[in-house]
Amino acid sequence: MYDKESGTIFLGKSGDKKICIYPKMANRHGMICGATGTGKTITLKVLAESFSDMGVPVFLADVKGDLAGFCQPGKDSEDMQARIERFGLKDEGFAFDSYPTNFWDVYAEKGMPLRTTVSEMGPLLLSRILGLNDTQTNVLAMVFKIADDNNMLLIDTKDLKSMLNYVADHAKEFAADYGSIARQSVNAIIRSLVTLEGEGAEYFFGEPALDINDWLRRDSDKGTIQVLDCQRLIHHPDMYATFLLWMMTELFESLPEVGDLDKPKMVFFFDEAHMLFNDAPKALMTKIEQVIKLIRSKGVGIFFVTQNPRDIPEAILAQLGNKIEHALHAYTPAEQKRAKAAAMSFVENPEFDTYETLLSLGTGEALVSVLDEKGVPTMVENTKILPPCSLMGTIDDQTRDSVIRSGSLFNRYSDYFDRDSAYEFLQRNQTLVEGEVPATQAPAQQPATQGAKPKVDKSSMSYKTQKAAQSVAKTGAGTVGREVGKTVGGAIGGKFGKTLGGNIGSSIGRNFLGVFFKT
Repeated sequence: MYDKESGTIFLGKSGDKKICIYPKMANRHGMICGATGTGKTITLKVLAESFSDMGVPVFLADVKGDLAGFCQPGKDSEDMQARIERFGLKDEGFAFDSYPTNFWDVYAEKGMPLRTTVSEMGPLLLSRILGLNDTQTNVLAMVFKIADDNNMLLIDTKDLKSMLNYVADHAKEFAADYGSIARQSVNAIIRSLVTLEGEGAEYFFGEPALDINDWLRRDSDKGTIQVLDCQRLIHHPDMYATFLLWMMTELFESLPEVGDLDKPKMVFFFDEAHMLFNDAPKALMTKIEQVIKLIRSKGVGIFFVTQNPRDIPEAILAQLGNKIEHALHAYTPAEQKRAKAAAMSFVENPEFDTYETLLSLGTGEALVSVLDEKGVPTMVENTKILPPCSLMGTIDDQTRDSVIRSGSLFNRYSDYFDRDSAYEFLQRNQTLVEGEVPATQAPAQQPATQGAKPKVDKSSMSYKTQKAAQSVAKTGAGTVGREVGKTVGGAIGGKFGKTLGGNIGSSIGRNFLGVFFKT
């Protein structure tokens, strides 16, 4: 709970000593570790509620469906009264409470649909979802580069398939500038896209795309808790990991440098953190490490939640200043070795054996070491974690639906919008012949002299696109011609308030490529 008097997060007690986290150190990141059933969820809820009480928005992934209770106050019970008495919480102002909550779901089943565009996802993260090898990843990157160089924004999978087919059909024309592109590699990417579509890509690639700045809005004194329901998504580990990494990098790109703040601008909790790093390509791991290092300067704190600290790569583990470790199991020599390594990572407390204590902690107990006001790790403390103020466990579907529909973002994100994109553009203009100007072309591109036949630059991409339009349409392609200068907000009545120019800016600087992938 948030201790207003001291301005700290009251996490628990070690004997009579209060164990607190300093808000200004929360963007130095942290971890919550422990075996199943040891109390990680309780700790996560206590921290998330505390940040919300400070007015800090929170994002978390709900893997098991047991974090939905933020939207309702907790229930009193004999056990709760015993815990409140044990911690002396009545004198601390403890009260059951609810928190402003938005529910999201990539599959739009248990929350508002969380969508992005293919362009905003970018080739590196998309390659991970598709399970591409290095050669296919390079081909996909080239196709994205060709699209960027020619202002071709990729919205959904049909746009991307169209672009792939177009580039493959005209590979010789692009070879001099971009390198050779093998048809078999393109076919392999398309097959992976078809598989992804079968897993629900039509739900999460499209518009309105998430504007992550909406998560920074406050509708009350409390920070809103954004809950991404992942009960279905978790069955696709690569997709789960990639979406969480995409959200983290989108937040990184959208926020300005702020240096050290009195409290974070936002806090992310990544459950099942090992999935973020499993089988990640070396280049991706390097960039993840860089983002985590630098995102603290944007005022963002990240807490990784996992069963064992060894699930987190060493380079990232070293950046986590606030450590909360619940009991670990150590039944095998390998597990004992990992547990000893975890114990040795703490500043030793002479009052107890860290390793033995780590193995014998009860539910709701944890070894805790945080950063003090100067940023120095504190001595490890055997800590009993406070109870949360909101409801533990899940909620019924009727309550969830009511919360979703009453949220301030519901009207903005609830309806799918399939705007006029490259696919539709080519279907409309498949009868173009050499030298014609499309009827739907932007006015600024029309010839200056009425009645005069425009000159045709046969070396231009525009000419090549028009020439190839009919053949592209026959193969099911649907890209290469997004109309430059249109404003989506105008095209759809300003409902979603996102301009094409903004998307191009996001495309050019999207995710890792725009910020880090410069060699």
